[in-house]
Amino acid sequence: MKNTKIYIAGHKGMVGSAVARKYESEGYHNLLMADYPGLDLTKQEQVESFIEREMPEQIIVAAAKVGGILANNTYRAEFLYDNLMIEANIIHAAHKYGIEKLLFLGSSCIYPKMAPQPLKEEYLLTGSLEYTNEPYAVAKIAGIKLCENYYKQYGSNFFSVMPTNLYGPGDNFDLKASHVLPALIRKIHESKIQSEITSEKPELMVWGSGKPKREFLFVEDLADAIFYLMNNIDAKDLYENDLTHINIGTGEDLTISELVNTIINVIGFKGEIKYDTSKPDGTPRKLMDVSRINELGWKHKTILIDGIEKTYDWYLSNKVKR
Repeated sequence: MKNTKIYIAGHKGMVGSAVARKYESEGYHNLLMADYPGLDLTKQEQVESFIEREMPEQIIVAAAKVGGILANNTYRAEFLYDNLMIEANIIHAAHKYGIEKLLFLGSSCIYPKMAPQPLKEEYLLTGSLEYTNEPYAVAKIAGIKLCENYYKQYGSNFFSVMPTNLYGPGDNFDLKASHVLPALIRKIHESKIQSEITSEKPELMVWGSGKPKREFLFVEDLADAIFYLMNNIDAKDLYENDLTHINIGTGEDLTISELVNTIINVIGFKGEIKYDTSKPDGTPRKLMDVSRINELGWKHKTILIDGIEKTYDWYLSNKVKR
């Protein structure tokens, strides 16, 4: 089993690299993760050629074009096109060449903006999506439906998981493209350092009202969940129980202002916090119902403050100029 040949698409990203570390820690070393010259996942011919040549037994689709509210709302066409192409090419090639098992990673933004809370798997396609990340959400929904219908038509062992908001080592700290948690870590850190240089009381401007509630999952916990599911369930376990995917999260959330205060305590920032209410809040609340994955035997391990401390340590070691 530990000799299983597994292709981790997107191995350089935060999620893919965490998945790779998890498999390696469990003694799996037959992992396809090298850089392949000429392999563009948005190009069908290149993807099919790669899968035919390498013939992995399993595939984990962690490759995606991702970003926060600003990036999602600015590059709407690219977020839709690139993600549609990546997932369609990999999933179709996996079917075409008889890959034994495939797991597709989606996102909690697939759920309607005003869906009841917590978000149950069956709420998919029951209402309108949140506008700012609609293209990304539509692409991810298409990936879910590809896996579901390759199973229904061909019996392909392909299924999807929907993680909540992720953070951790390898995250994107670019303020123009990052999600809220890494963006806050960088902004708070830089404000703290600037105040130490100028001896002035720092001021931090946060997008939105601070009132929306969000759930955050440490990426190492997601990798643990993926490993668990790949080794304990098959596609039929979902689809024959009227599920299209499985949620992965903590089942716990907090307001953005509470998140800001938590990060401030970790970093040691002493300054004034202001909220720019002219900026969009996004979905009012996104809390995952994780009862199904808990019933399957998996539960998250990392509490938020511990995860933020580990993420900040990684940021200081990898992103801050010495």
